[in-house]
Amino acid sequence: MHEIILMSDPRVAAVPVRESGEPLVDVRLDGSLLVDHRQAEEATTFAFLRTGVLDRLVKAQATLPPGLRLLFVEGYRPPALQAHYFEEYANELRAAHPDRSAEEIRVAASRYVSPPEIAPHSAGSAVDLTLADADGRELDLGTPMNASPEESAGACYTAADNITDEARANRGILGAALTEAGLVNYPTEWWHWSYGDRYWALLTDSPSALYGPRELD
Repeated sequence: MHEIILMSDPRVAAVPVRESGEPLVDVRLDGSLLVDHRQAEEATTFAFLRTGVLDRLVKAQATLPPGLRLLFVEGYRPPALQAHYFEEYANELRAAHPDRSAEEIRVAASRYVSPPEIAPHSAGSAVDLTLADADGRELDLGTPMNASPEESAGACYTAADNITDEARANRGILGAALTEAGLVNYPTEWWHWSYGDRYWALLTDSPSALYGPRELD
């Protein structure tokens, strides 16, 4: 199995950001992707992405087998909301593992929620998404989206072996299309893909990230 680099890895934070200034756009206005509103209650900004990321998603969708579409669930996440999610999950881990050090909790939390200071979602460069059929029904990809490692017994990991053959095949279809379009996956979350952020830069040997965390204007 390939090494899994977590968001908490110092190599991620060490990647410099040369901010492109590319705008955040509302994917709902573009109309190319199916948009699920399950995250809308947490933040009305959920449907925003950098234009370069949206362009790549549209290209990826065009390569899917007939009858399949991408189902967009969440993109941009304000830094304050990202910090809330991270601390909320870290608190759950502290309660379950009171013997763990602060650093161990931080590393464990980063399997599921990125540390706020480098979070791809807060840069508008990450997207949580899945596959749907022509009628908009979600396909089986092994776990509900946003299932934690604890909830899913690790089945949320992209390469998990405790999922069905159908789910594994669907993950393969999703991954092939997005990889071809230039995005990278966070291997602890089959649904999380990004382009242009620090994590992407590290995995693609790019000298710098294109997008850093920002507030939505």
